Amino acid sequence: MDTPFIYVADCEFGRGVFAARPFAAGEPVLRFTGRRIGLAETLAKGEAEFNVLQIGDTEYLDIVPPGVFTNHSCEPNVGLQDDITLIALRHLSIHEEIRWDYSTSMWEMHEDIHTMSCRCGSAICRGVVDQFPTLPVEVQTRYLEKGIVMSFISERITRN
Repeated sequence: MDTPFIYVADCEFGRGVFAARPFAAGEPVLRFTGRRIGLAETLAKGEAEFNVLQIGDTEYLDIVPPGVFTNHSCEPNVGLQDDITLIALRHLSIHEEIRWDYSTSMWEMHEDIHTMSCRCGSAICRGVVDQFPTLPVEVQTRYLEKGIVMSFISERITRN
């Protein structure tokens, strides 16, 4: 489960992924892997629905360890690049927990949309993890400019 660059350990949220060495800003940290599943299988997971990564309108990646243990933050230190790779947004110190904003991958177009309470502890915590369109416009803009939003979301925005 661990790699020479990251490891899974206990944290305030249960389990988390941590840097086993320092990472420079822009450096790849972790690549999500898992099998592709559809909306029905995702919804059937119940609470475990948050353990999948939305990669298309109705397509998801059923994330496997260690990626499934990455936690959310409203003030992330990593972001999604190329839809499956987390890159460092700033210098990461050894043993620092790797956290990304789940909302950068969420824009579901069905009636059974779920949200999740946020307890990230950031000074700018939004209190809820929700769909990308619910983010404040300035946060959406910042994430889009950094290129850390799922491509299906970026494409949907440029079409409108």
